[in-house]
Amino acid sequence: MAGASRVEGSNMAISKISIGQLWKKDGTEDTYLVTRLYTEALSTIVVLRKSGAEDEALLRVKVEQTPKGQGLPGFSPAQEHEGF
Repeated sequence: MAGASRVEGSNMAISKISIGQLWKKDGTEDTYLVTRLYTEALSTIVVLRKSGAEDEALLRVKVEQTPKGQGLPGFSPAQEHEGF
């Protein structure tokens, strides 16, 4: 995908990532919306769009499977609870 980038780092997990969830980029106040989920070579990929910045490039991030659930490296859930 043109203009896509990958972000790596620590993450927090939730039970399951789904379209419409909001995630905050670690170390910033930027909030991203999950706009697409798909499987690529046995991995789940999410496409994130920065809230309020529809003209910026989309981010592609590989979902991590942890004992606590699914997570996005470099991002934390924007809501306090898992009941998205």
